[in-house]
Amino acid sequence: MAEVEFRDVTRQYPGGRAGDTVALQNLSLTVADGEFLILVGPSGCGKSTALRLLAGLDKPTSGEIRIGGSVVNRLSPGERDIAMVFQNYALYPHMSVYRNLAYGLRQRRTPRAQVDRRVRDTAELLQISELLDRVPGQLSGGQRQRVAMGRALVRRPQAFLLDEPLSNLDAKLRNQVRGDLKRLHRELPVTSIYVTHDQVEAMTLGDRLCVMSGGKVQQIGTTDDIYNRPANTFVAAFMGSPPMNLLPAEIRDGVLHIAGSSIKAVPEPDGPVTVGARPEHLQLCAAADEGAVPARVDFVEPLGSHVLVTALVGETRVVVAAPAGAELDSGTRVGLVLPPERTYFFDTQSGEARRSRQRIAL
Repeated sequence: MAEVEFRDVTRQYPGGRAGDTVALQNLSLTVADGEFLILVGPSGCGKSTALRLLAGLDKPTSGEIRIGGSVVNRLSPGERDIAMVFQNYALYPHMSVYRNLAYGLRQRRTPRAQVDRRVRDTAELLQISELLDRVPGQLSGGQRQRVAMGRALVRRPQAFLLDEPLSNLDAKLRNQVRGDLKRLHRELPVTSIYVTHDQVEAMTLGDRLCVMSGGKVQQIGTTDDIYNRPANTFVAAFMGSPPMNLLPAEIRDGVLHIAGSSIKAVPEPDGPVTVGARPEHLQLCAAADEGAVPARVDFVEPLGSHVLVTALVGETRVVVAAPAGAELDSGTRVGLVLPPERTYFFDTQSGEARRSRQRIAL
């Protein structure tokens, strides 16, 4: 295991007449020895580019990449002592599971007894010991993914890289293998970097998350940091399902105004502001209640444990997680209560969170 570090790493590609395309810009990031870090963001945000640069499958335009304190920019993938698991399993179809797991070790001329011990130990760790004599065509998708992870882990690399490894699995299998990954990292804490666009995977798997957009880091922190203290409107709207509601508002004479209504006195400077509130923190009330944001129900989605109510505040769509059994017809006028300790303020121009972290006064 080893610490992994990106130092001001940029990757740009020649773009001809359209100009250069910057896939990754000034990435500075340290992954501690044994840490499980998640790179999360939408397609094209630079997360897979960062993983390819670390693996040696691509080269940075500028900056340094270090593994275990050593600069690896000029090293080939085979010299970096890392292992990578891709979206497709890339197993040898004619080889048994045992031979697939053993292949990399045999290529490195590892003694036969050591190969056998490592393969069987890894198979037991991944709970695939009974599959060693089968070929990939006889395995389910979840079993194939475990074999792919085992083939990487059996080498005992310095770092373990995973590029959306669960995206080919159905929802049930994805949940199961996600649990396997958490258990695996607990039992074998290899320095791991996991790329995904799935927010649930990101928030449940990693020690820390690195949220990216447009080739830049937007925020790095724990799940609690990212979810409860978003750095900007991008992080607020991207992380969470449903995402945080963002409403245009204005503060005049210390009073918050949304959709033409005066809501509450707030300890914030006057001027335009973006107000954020997560669906589970908003509360429905009567349209005439004092201090409520006026809204009109658009549609309702019952989900068993709760109901998602989508409403319109002016032209802005807002989602509220209401208690199960809530029945509201389309067009019904309602009020929305902003929770005092769970209302966020963002700068309208930059999208950055107000650093005061003030909340609406009670």
